[in-house]
Amino acid sequence: MDQGKLDFITKTFVPEVEGLSAEAMGKWGKMNAQQMAEHLTTIFNNSSGKMVLPILSPPEHLEKLMAFLYSDKEFRENTKAPETIFPTEPLPVVNSTMAESVAALQQSVNDFTAYFSANPGAKTTHPVFGELNYEEWVLLHYKHVTHHLRQFGWGPGVENSSA
Repeated sequence: MDQGKLDFITKTFVPEVEGLSAEAMGKWGKMNAQQMAEHLTTIFNNSSGKMVLPILSPPEHLEKLMAFLYSDKEFRENTKAPETIFPTEPLPVVNSTMAESVAALQQSVNDFTAYFSANPGAKTTHPVFGELNYEEWVLLHYKHVTHHLRQFGWGPGVENSSA
C-alpha cells in the first residue's frame, strides 16, 4: 500500500477541492468545479460498493489497463470516461451548493476507507479497470483525483489558481 497516496486521498485532496468556487472552469474539459466534485463522489461511491457498474473493457484489455494503474503515468488531459457511464456533456449538479458537494465528497472518501477496513479482501468493480482491491483503488483514486486537481490548476508548489 502506498501510504503517501492514501494520505493524499484522505487528507489533502478534499480541502483542495473545497477551495474552488462552484463555477470555476478547468484548463480542459467541460465540468465546472462542483460538477467535478460530484463526479469524484460517484467514483468513490463506486469503489465502496454503493454503486455497482458493469465492466465495459474487453477482458483482453484488462492486463494493459492494470499495468497503467501500477505505472507512474498520469491520465492525459481530456481523458474521457465511457459514454455509457458518463455522458459527453457534464451532468447537472445534484447539490444546491459547493459546500454540500464537498461534504458529500468527503463522506464518499470516508465510506471508501471504511468499506475496505471492514472488508479487507474485498474487490469492487470499476467499469474500465475491472475488479479492484483496496490497494488498486488507492492507485486509481490517486491518479483520478490528481488528474482533476491539475485540471483546475493544482500542482506541486502551485497555488490554487481557480479559487
